[in-house]
Amino acid sequence: MTAVPLALAGASAKTKTPVLQRPLASYYLVLASTGALLALGLVMVFSASSVRAYATYENSYAIALRQAIFMAVGLPCMSAASRTPIRVWRMLAYPLLLTAIGLLVLVLVPGVGRGVDGATRWIPLPGGFNIQPSELGKLALALWGADLLVRKKKLLGDWKHLFVPLVPVACLVCLLVMLEPDMGTTLATISVVVALLWVVGTPLRYFGVFLAALVSLAALLAVTEPYRMARLLSFLDPFADAQGAGYQAVQGLYALSSGGWFGLGLGASREKWAGGLPNAHTDFVFAIIGEELGLLGTLSVLVLFGTLTYAGVRIAKRSTDPFARLAASAVTAWLAAQSLINIGAVVGMVPITGIPLPLVSFGGSALIPTLVAIGMLLSFARAEPGAAQALGARRRRKAPATPITSRTTARGTGRPASRRPAARKG
Repeated sequence: MTAVPLALAGASAKTKTPVLQRPLASYYLVLASTGALLALGLVMVFSASSVRAYATYENSYAIALRQAIFMAVGLPCMSAASRTPIRVWRMLAYPLLLTAIGLLVLVLVPGVGRGVDGATRWIPLPGGFNIQPSELGKLALALWGADLLVRKKKLLGDWKHLFVPLVPVACLVCLLVMLEPDMGTTLATISVVVALLWVVGTPLRYFGVFLAALVSLAALLAVTEPYRMARLLSFLDPFADAQGAGYQAVQGLYALSSGGWFGLGLGASREKWAGGLPNAHTDFVFAIIGEELGLLGTLSVLVLFGTLTYAGVRIAKRSTDPFARLAASAVTAWLAAQSLINIGAVVGMVPITGIPLPLVSFGGSALIPTLVAIGMLLSFARAEPGAAQALGARRRRKAPATPITSRTTARGTGRPASRRPAARKG
């Protein structure tokens, strides 16, 4: 008989598991994509805001430093959220929802909310910071909706229990957001409800009626407000009023088209200067990425968001806890929808709604809740089958080895033999 080479036998015995089939694949995909988007966002916020920061604060780094502070606050929050057990997230659902609704009402009180460009979305805080209640509302609705549907699991065959009280409460949250007004955040909030109803298994006939009602309501809201109608018309042909309603869309397209394949180079944007693209470091930071980093930069952003979305869906599919499955689906839908709305507005595929690009655009009131939501995804990823054992094995590999002394210990005493008491003579 021919002997099998030992090298081949060892190789077959140590066949590695494919990367995407490992227990911690979701965990590392979320971490990697989030870290890359945060790093890119900080660099691009600095580049896009440097001219405005110098003109306003006489310091080109002023806005970027604020973004760095927001990240310094948000990252520990994400780390703490990643270690929060699933049962604690369920306990937080109702308090967070009540807090979010209370803040959404408070921001509409005259003298409390801070208005910018005709919208009242922020509550001022000491130190020049602001809180945006609608961002907390998305996370709160995802947690509360997931907990509600899990509690009513045996009753969901009846459409009344399926939609009530989830849809009425979601309508209340969306109404308060629309009163600010904030159409973009409303659409992102609606995506949370759509994801919850889809994942929980809503029959297609009910789901179709629900989507038709949403589309009809969105069309009604668009035509009843003059500024929304103007945005819709300018979206269809922004160059028809390039110096008016279509100005921002046109400047964004100019920025993207001038970038070419590899861009003009970091810091070389022309649209960030006075008279160029408005909100270059917030809603339209994607256009500056296209101008300075070119098509390669914008495609990299799309790949990173695609990776984050894939990881979120993977976490939802692999979760054995029903609440984690629903909450992960809702948060993933929110991040994906908000990214698509922002990028779609910049490239001219959807009307401009004034919504930031998650993890990339400037703004702490959006960044910190987003990082907490991503921390929750990490928490669910740590609870996937086999993930806890893999994390434990990794910690054991990293733990320092116990030092081995050259002296033997006395049997039964645990003391070195050289220190053993001498026997008495006689």
